[in-house]
This record gives sequence, structure tokens and C-alpha cells, in this order.
Amino acid sequence: MAPHGFGRGCRLTGGLSAGRSLRVRRFMEGVSLWMAMLLVLFVQPLYAEANTGNEDSAGVLHFVDGKGQWQEPALVLGSDFDVRVSGLIADSKLVRTFKNTSDDWREGVFVFPLPEKASVYGLTMKIGERTIVGEVQPREEARKTYETARDAGRHAATVEQQRPNLFTTRVANIPPGAEVSVELNYQQLVSYRDGVFELSVPTTLTPRYMPGEPLAVAPQQWQGGWAVPTTEVLDANAISPFTVDVDDVAAGSHRASVRFTIDAGLALANVSSPSHPVVTQQDGQVFTVEPQVGEVVMNRDFVLRWQAFAGQEPEAAVFHQRWADEDYLLAMVVPGRAGKTRLPRELTFVIDTSGSMAGESIRQAREALQLGLETLAPGDRFNVIQFNSQPHALFMQSEMATANNLARARQYVSGLSADGGTEMAPALTMALQSQRAAGRLVAASSESDLAPRVRQVVFMTDGAVGNESALFDQIRRQLGDQRLFTVAIGSAPNMHFMREAARWGRGSYTSVQDPTDISGPLAKLFAAMEAPVLTDIKVSWQGQSASALEDSFPRRPGDLFQGEPLLLVVRGVSPAGELSVSGRLPGGGMWQQRLDLQQAASGTGLNRYWAREKIDSLLDDARVQAQEPQKAKITQLAVEHNLMSPYTSFVAVDKTPVRAPESALLKDNLPTLLPAGSQPGMVRYPQTATFAPLLIALGLLGLMFSAAITLLQRRAYP
Repeated sequence: MAPHGFGRGCRLTGGLSAGRSLRVRRFMEGVSLWMAMLLVLFVQPLYAEANTGNEDSAGVLHFVDGKGQWQEPALVLGSDFDVRVSGLIADSKLVRTFKNTSDDWREGVFVFPLPEKASVYGLTMKIGERTIVGEVQPREEARKTYETARDAGRHAATVEQQRPNLFTTRVANIPPGAEVSVELNYQQLVSYRDGVFELSVPTTLTPRYMPGEPLAVAPQQWQGGWAVPTTEVLDANAISPFTVDVDDVAAGSHRASVRFTIDAGLALANVSSPSHPVVTQQDGQVFTVEPQVGEVVMNRDFVLRWQAFAGQEPEAAVFHQRWADEDYLLAMVVPGRAGKTRLPRELTFVIDTSGSMAGESIRQAREALQLGLETLAPGDRFNVIQFNSQPHALFMQSEMATANNLARARQYVSGLSADGGTEMAPALTMALQSQRAAGRLVAASSESDLAPRVRQVVFMTDGAVGNESALFDQIRRQLGDQRLFTVAIGSAPNMHFMREAARWGRGSYTSVQDPTDISGPLAKLFAAMEAPVLTDIKVSWQGQSASALEDSFPRRPGDLFQGEPLLLVVRGVSPAGELSVSGRLPGGGMWQQRLDLQQAASGTGLNRYWAREKIDSLLDDARVQAQEPQKAKITQLAVEHNLMSPYTSFVAVDKTPVRAPESALLKDNLPTLLPAGSQPGMVRYPQTATFAPLLIALGLLGLMFSAAITLLQRRAYP
């Protein structure tokens, strides 16, 4: 019986298997046919996209060959920085050279960074022996002037501001085989902190994250980036130049010569660079500094530092300039170091773990955060928030800095990696609002926690975002009685965001430039965070009129942290009498210092620095009052002082046409280089309409139809 019963079981099992196989096969047939139909619907828009052409994209297609592969731009870019430092002002001459290696006439477009707070005041275009000096015009007028000259076949150049530290140069009608140079003049204030002067020359930028939903708008003639406009960043494709690897450009392109001449007005102990090896020559008190390798690759900021001999650090300095029948004064006051009166702190560390931080940046950020954890004392409370596409907190609320909690935090930080978007706004909300909530909870928890706490947020990021203005508004609205400090990470951070976020957050900022010395700048920042040197600062210029009071900046000085100077600029006050600065020390005592204005040294460029501060003040007032900026007033100021601004641009035009009307003009949107230490995934090539997506979709469609036909054949001929 056993063999017979076994045979019945086999037949039953075989019948069940055949029925199940038939159902599976029919299911696969249905899925294949549905997938094929979906691919048919998908192919149509791809075909349409691959055949869509417009005037703007035609000038970009030469970056990609028929196989969709990257090709070098036709223009070779060279840069020369000549920086001259006198006292606190650095005056720079930047010459960009565009060499046309093709047989066609070219228009070059290059988006590039400048130092934050840079005041651009001159533009000169050179073609062979010809020199054309540019002028400041209202932004829209400058665009029309440039476009008219370009279309008429004349040499033309224009520079306009996209962000306070991001600009666009356009050069029209570069002849085949020829080169055109554009000279840009700008000035900036030298940074000073803890006895160290610092100056930065940006050469590239980290690709910025563009939050918001894409807008369904046609490309603008003046835009040609890898990003598209979004609901939160309307000019996204004007601030997103293609970012490529150094091997993707010609061997001689995107290189820069850099030269610094430093006359600090005092004897210097040393001059060094945390970013590049340098060669230094000294003639009396004047130093000349150049990179050891000659030309440098434009893939990281060039940072230079110098320091006075011990005991000769400036405690105060005053400079005077007479310009257009007006007096301008610039004063620097450095308060002495105050004794530490340390209060318990409520400290929240926020670390950027988005994709732009991948590589060397996330390693620096992890190390920086670990150093921050070491500064916590037993009476402090803390939390750690990481963010990319969304924020995540280590603790539900801030916890006491116990050995166990710190060990958990160190383990958490060491496991962080970088990926995803840079959604900063939710992270700021979590950090600033949780601080206030935690403060209320702690105040009600126990008698031992009733001591006042200093609530601080440390924000570690590369600042690679396009919606800076909205984030500054958010910081102002949500800050309360807290302080926000920023730590710039990476070889090309967005220093405009770092500086302004700290300013609106009533804190301070620092930058990690040397991967081998992360602890140096952070130790100074964390030491300063323990207690400000001065609060309730008041400034009085002797003989200052009511009108001059409106022309004194900053109008409301913030807290001064250890090692930081107070910089003051005023128009309409003669170099006579005294400047009085007073403030409250951490222990409650008063501090005051008086400067004799008659001892002011001669200065240059003070009018431009004052005008920049005035324009920034008008923009700040509009932001705080939620109103439109006074465009007419800002434009008038910029034109009067020959400055670039959000509403003015420089334009230079030759009078003689050089390109015949029948000769085509092709556009080169020149790329920037991927910042050193970034992951290859941060490369941003041009978005062009090639047939590659269409061919891939057609291949998949063919495979799906083949699978369906095979299944049907097996069904008909089992």
C-alpha cells in the first residue's frame, strides 16, 4: 500500500504545482504588458525633451558630445589676484582672462565667489591694446546695455551681484583664438581676532542645496546653472554654476596666481597660511607673500594670517579719510581680556550631515563636535542634532553633561555620515525652540537648577544653501535670549552665511581651514563662548550731530566676545575730540575706553566701507520690518560711491563692432572646480537634452515586450 499511496500523493502534488505555475505565468504576463504600456507613456515626454531646443540651451550643448559625455569648455580661464593690505583695509585687483580655443565667437559666463562684505568698485576690460573702463549702472539698465552691445557684435563685459559673496561675469564677443581680460577691483576689511589678522581669497564654491518645489517656468536668458528655480530659491539656476573635477578642464585652465603685499602698520612676528605653502619676503615692515608652487588650482580658499610681536597687538586704532568734502572715520577697539565668570550653559550642537559634507568635511565636523563635547562641565546641559533632509536629535530634550550621557554622545557622533539634502530650516527650528522649552523645564525642575543658564547653539556646516535670506529671518524670529555660533567646515564654505547667521544670532563664528589643526580655531571660539567680554555697549563720537548719528555703524553693537574687536565707522564727524566706548563686564563692573581722534592715521577706502555698511543697514531694516528695501536710495548710494550692490552692476562696452552679423555667437557657461576634499558625487555637470534617457527607456521597453512575448509563446506551446 505504501508505494500505491505514495504515487497518488505525487500526482496530486504535480497537479497543484502545475496550477500554481499557470497562475504565476499569467500574473507575469499581465505585469509585463502593464509595464510595457507605462513605458510607452514614459517614452513620449523623453522623446519630446530630447528634441526640445531653445536659444539658451544651444550655447550649452557643446559641453556634451553626441554620446552624452562631458567635453572641455572652449574657453580657458585664468585668474590673477594682487592683494595689497594697508592697516585694516585690503585692496584687491582680480584679473580674469578668457582665452577662446575654438574657431567660433564666444560669450563667456562665469559665476564666482568673492570675500563676504567685499566692496566691488571698479571694472576694466582689455582686448589686445584696447582698454575699456566700466561704469556703475542700475542693474536692469546695465543688462540692457550689455545685451545691446553683445547683439551688435561689440566687445562688452558686465559683472552683477547674485549674493553678497557671489557674482557673475559675462564677456561678449571673444574672437576665435583670442583672449579678453576683465579686471575687477574690490576691497574688504581684514579680520582680526586674538592678536591674529586674517584674510581670505575664495577661488571656488561648494554646490548649494536649493530647498523648495521646482517652478514650472521657462529658462531665463541670464541663467544657466545645474539647478532650477524653486519656490524658496527663485534664482536657483543663477547661483548654481556647473561644478566639475579639475581633470574636466584644460590643463592650464582654472589656475590662479596670488600675491599679497602686507603693510600692517606694525612689526609682524610671522606670516603663514593654513591652506597653502607660501614663500615670504620682508622689506622693513612690508611683507610680500606668494604660494610656493606658483599658480594654484582654484579648488580651495586661499587663507593668509599674520601676527604682531607679543605686547604689540593693537588695543585701538583710528583712521581718517576726506572724500567728496566729507569726513570718514574708522575705529577699532580691542577690550582687554576679562576674568572668567562662568555660568552653567544649555548647549545644543547642530551638525550638517547632508551630501555636500561628504568626504573631508564630515570628518572635520565630527572632530569639531567631539572637541565641543570636551568643553562641557558637570553643571551644563546639552544635546546633539544632526540634519540632512530632516533633523534628528540624540536626546528628546537636553540632558545633563554626565559621563554616561557624554559617552553616548561621542559614540553617536563618531557614527555620523553625510548624505541627503541640506534642509536647514527644520534643524534651526528644532535647536532654537527646544532650547527655550528645555530652559523652562530646567527652571521648574529643582532648586539646584535655578541658577541662570547661558543658552547657546553651535551650528557646524559648510553653509551650502541658496535660501540664506529666509534663514536669517528665521534666526531673528526664533532666537529669543539665546546665542547662535557658527563653525565653517570645508575648503570652500559659504562665509556669507556663516558671518551673517552668527550676527543675527548675536554670537560669533570661526572657520576650519587647516585639516591638521582643527582644535586651534575651535578652542578660541569655545573659550569665548563661556562668557562675553562686554555687553550693553555704548558708543559716542564727540561732536556727533543728529544726522551723523544715522550714519554711524553698527548702530546697535552686539556683545563682544573674548579676543574680538569692535569696528566702528562714521561719516560726517571730523577728526577732533574723542571717541568714547563703554560696556558692562561679566562680573557687572563697567569698562570704558577713550580714543583721541586727532591721532587718526590716514586711511583709504573708508568711504566705500561706510557705504557698504549703510547699504547693509538699509537691507537689514527692510528685513526686520518685513518691507521692500529702499531700492532708489540703495541705488543712489551705490552709484555715488561707484559700488556694486543688489540693484547696481558694472558694465564696460567697446564702441566698435568686431563680429559680423552673420557670424554665430556661442555661449560658454564656465564651470567652477569641485572644492578640495569633496566627494565625487558633488560634481554637477550641465543638464542637457541628449538622447541617452530616451535610448535607455527604449531598451527597457523592448525587454518588457520580449518578456511578454516569451511568456505568451510558452503558454501557447507548453
